[in-house]
Amino acid sequence: MDVSITPTLFVVSDSAGETGELVAKAAAVQFSPVPVMIRRTPYIQDRMGIDQTVRAAKSINAVIVFTLVIPELRDYLLEQAALHQVTCIDLLGPIIQSLENVLQQKSRHEPGMIHALNEDYFKRVEAIEFAVKYDDGRDSSGVLKADIVLVGVSRTSKTPLSMYLAHKGYKVANVPLVPELKPPAELFAVSRNKIVGLKINTDKLGGIRMERLKALGLASTANYAKTERIEQELAYSDQIMKRLGCEVIDVSTRAVEETASLIQNMFRPL
Repeated sequence: MDVSITPTLFVVSDSAGETGELVAKAAAVQFSPVPVMIRRTPYIQDRMGIDQTVRAAKSINAVIVFTLVIPELRDYLLEQAALHQVTCIDLLGPIIQSLENVLQQKSRHEPGMIHALNEDYFKRVEAIEFAVKYDDGRDSSGVLKADIVLVGVSRTSKTPLSMYLAHKGYKVANVPLVPELKPPAELFAVSRNKIVGLKINTDKLGGIRMERLKALGLASTANYAKTERIEQELAYSDQIMKRLGCEVIDVSTRAVEETASLIQNMFRPL
């Protein structure tokens, strides 16, 4: 090799090539401080792209590493690299082949699946951060940005539902309905189709609130768990939900997972 030419790795992929580049960098750093140039060649979809890459690699005596999952492109690259005496390394092929043997199942051979998984992961993270930021009506501007807005009195599972749905990728804001507090104007500025009301029967809510008081070490005689107070809150929330014209779910006998499933069905595209 001409020592005046910087050692180069071509990273070839039928997707973005991020996986191959990470592996190439991990290998190159083992030769520090010798500089190794890494050139990513992403979204290779045909033989022409492979031909151009092989010629470029041969001209500077570079090494090709690749993460092609489409069998026809992988085989063609290996064939051309051998023909032109270019060193070529398959990063995914041996792993995929081994998994096929162990699982006795053919791989999907679909490029870009890792990137898609990453997008889904970051979407969930963003949704979780959103749910935390706009929990319990802390910032009413979240109502305008949310995919789903939950409303209901205290202890109707608004927060657990928000977090559960966030893990499914939905941005959820929740707003407590309290007789002494005027609902935020944003609630009446968004489509009623974004809003879901949560209702519960008096006895069930009374029991939940009594347990909450015990957990906090407070007296069971607190107004928070009194039947009269609960009935007042439920009547008020029913009034607001009717004004909003939103869908309402009775959570009295439903687990969070069941309620979340009902909500997801409302918001799935037709």
